[in-house]
Amino acid sequence: MKVIVADDSLVMRKIITNIVESLGHEGIPAPNGEQLLAILNQLGEEVGLVLLDWNMPGVNGLEALKAIQSNPRFQSIPVVMISTESEDSKVEEALQAGACGYLAKPFTPEKLSAKLKDILK
Repeated sequence: MKVIVADDSLVMRKIITNIVESLGHEGIPAPNGEQLLAILNQLGEEVGLVLLDWNMPGVNGLEALKAIQSNPRFQSIPVVMISTESEDSKVEEALQAGACGYLAKPFTPEKLSAKLKDILK
């Protein structure tokens, strides 16, 4: 399965992509929301999951999530929001915007793996 990893931090993109690939999926890195949306437009329904950082320059994660949810081609693709913002109001905002899950940074590789396994089963 193709999993887009959208995070402006190169280190986080590499860590998350490595975890995704260790679970047998193809990790596709995107450094920002604009690139994420461009990749989605190119690959469309081939994408099985988006892991999306909230705080990115330009199109942030919440804006990208709303763009994904407003496009009928992409509405069925699950999106997990990843952020340093862990307040209940932020989690609720992401879930109301259409995220299927929320993961607060920092997280352990085991926690991310468990979340991915739960979503991808």
